[in-house]
Amino acid sequence: MPEPPTPEDGNDANDASDTHDANDGSESATGESGGANDTADSNDTPDTPEDPPSFHPAAESELPERVVDEAERLTRLAESAVDGNEREAHLDRRATLLSEFDFTARVRDEDDTLVLHPAEWVVDGTVRVDRIDDTGRAVEVPLSGAGDEDDYEHVEAHNAGLVREVEAEHGAVHAANARAFADYMSNHYVRRLEEASNEEVAVFLREYYPRNAWPSTEQKSEVEASLAHLFEVAGTDAPGAVRRD
Repeated sequence: MPEPPTPEDGNDANDASDTHDANDGSESATGESGGANDTADSNDTPDTPEDPPSFHPAAESELPERVVDEAERLTRLAESAVDGNEREAHLDRRATLLSEFDFTARVRDEDDTLVLHPAEWVVDGTVRVDRIDDTGRAVEVPLSGAGDEDDYEHVEAHNAGLVREVEAEHGAVHAANARAFADYMSNHYVRRLEEASNEEVAVFLREYYPRNAWPSTEQKSEVEASLAHLFEVAGTDAPGAVRRD
């Protein structure tokens, strides 16, 4: 599989351990005991920001796969939003979705990972180490880097289906541009095209498209409109890198 055409590759985060913040990374964790029923053992070494618990996806998560996927989608939309109100709207929808399962979310900035975990671990906006009964209840979703190569056929079939929809609704020129973007996301990232980040779209337009797509003059003039059509048929908002008239 070829390397992505950007020098800034995302890092895998399944083994990351610095996961204490809640509610979109705006708070920090503490190891202090706060509940009336909490007891401390003087011989125990408390967790600190230098010695945090690791959150790993459970074999059978409490969250349905569709909920995890939607939380990831809303997070990507929030990250790529150019308007602050739009960003907050996506985050509010994510919070509402997860609240139905008594979960909350944050993005761990150091490795660009979405962390979904039980809301009961949070007190006054801070994850309390003494409340974490089982780190396996948390779910981690890397937001950058390539997906699982074993998913390639499934991802490519999905992306190809969206390209066909663009062709049926908007014609061959837009379909050719959509196909170029589908190749970019399938081959370099093994991800559904609607999961593309703002930066990934920008790299496509700036580097991949002119060097690899061999576009005609007409295709060049329509490429951003083509991407807008593509995200539209995918049922999601186009990232900010796609200029919308």
